Amino acid sequence: MIDMAHLLAGRGVRISLVITPANATRVKPIIDRVHELDLPIQFAELAFPGAKFGLPEGCESMELIPRGYFRHFFDAVYSLSEPFELFLKNLDSAPDCIITDMSSAWTGPVARKFGIPRVIFHGPSCFYISAAHNLELHKVYDRVSDIFEFVTIPDFPVEVEVNKAQTPGFFNFPGLEDIRKMLLEEESTANGVVVNTFDELERPFIEHYERVIGKRVWTIGPTCLCNKDIDASSRGNKEAVDQNKVLTWLDQRDAGSVLYSNFGSAAYSNHLQIIEIATGLEASKRPFILVIKKKEIVPEIEKWLSDGFEERVKDRGLILTGWVPQMVILSHPAIGGFMTHCGWNSILEAISMGVPMITWPHFADQFLNEKLVVDVLNIGISIGVKMPNLGSDVVMVRSHDVKKAALALMEEGNEGKERRDRVRDLAHKANMAVEEEGSSWKNLADMISYFVEYGRKK
Repeated sequence: MIDMAHLLAGRGVRISLVITPANATRVKPIIDRVHELDLPIQFAELAFPGAKFGLPEGCESMELIPRGYFRHFFDAVYSLSEPFELFLKNLDSAPDCIITDMSSAWTGPVARKFGIPRVIFHGPSCFYISAAHNLELHKVYDRVSDIFEFVTIPDFPVEVEVNKAQTPGFFNFPGLEDIRKMLLEEESTANGVVVNTFDELERPFIEHYERVIGKRVWTIGPTCLCNKDIDASSRGNKEAVDQNKVLTWLDQRDAGSVLYSNFGSAAYSNHLQIIEIATGLEASKRPFILVIKKKEIVPEIEKWLSDGFEERVKDRGLILTGWVPQMVILSHPAIGGFMTHCGWNSILEAISMGVPMITWPHFADQFLNEKLVVDVLNIGISIGVKMPNLGSDVVMVRSHDVKKAALALMEEGNEGKERRDRVRDLAHKANMAVEEEGSSWKNLADMISYFVEYGRKK
């Protein structure tokens, strides 16, 4: 959202970015940089009523939700409508448009009350969004009783089989029926949709989605490439690692030789699974970076690392704990592969930097994102996971699977070269898309023009 705000501000649009205090603290370096650049972005903090709904202090984002508190979190989010209304009343003039995350359906009634047009922002790929839309439109899951039964997505540009366990759809869980109903209704009332992707990457699925919803779909990404005057290291949480140490380590490795493993901010692995991952990377005998979250550093992991693993891999393995500057790492010439959870931001960042992937989806949109990467774009290798990982103690992948995938992705034969050539070509297209007169550049201009004209007609 900050990337998008920066993009719009760069076109002379005045932006109010609504945020909550804990999230503002997390992105303070970016906020400070925005102020230094004197961009027309106002950060409007709305107090988050987490305590009122039984949430721990500072629990203001998805990855911080304690198990069993998902509904509490969304009840707190949906209660922000009243302070948001007050914020709108106190503005000097009404906004020309509200861009709202798809999950924040509560903004729909507020926008109508003030007569403000609204755009839905979708975080996942257009491949996923359009597939999920078709599954819902055709009520496919209503006709199956087994969540593991594979079904074909109807009326889709390519043949794709999914099941409800892997791809349940938006908020399709017991106890969330009212939120699900509201968000689907509110999406249908929006003026259009904006997606962080680019035409050259997903054209058939963008065109398909635009046709089936009958609305404009503006693709303006990859946004990670757009804000080059904001240091990549300031993205996300405050660094938990020494960036210079990481860069120095990478500088000592051959070009394209290092496999980088990181599963984003929301997916967690138990200690047994982490040991399997690390053992597989060690067995591959390839240089690697392994990121372990602070939450995953349990006594069993501390003991295992100190009992010999770190010593054995010290010459070719770098273990990082906590949040890392992913774009800085992916952009380094030494990185030759990325083992990822298939979150859309991570996939776009890898594509933008021309890095092929080992795909290991965990939940939500990630299984369909994997199909796009592996089956459609052919720029990745699946590690073979078939079940979602919702934080259980199960070991999903063994060390020999990690070793096999690492060797296959990093191999230097014709297949590996062709895969690298394909992703590098997409990286070139991604960079061209965000340059002046590129597809995403034009789409952003079109979105701005649409709402300027909309305002004139009111």
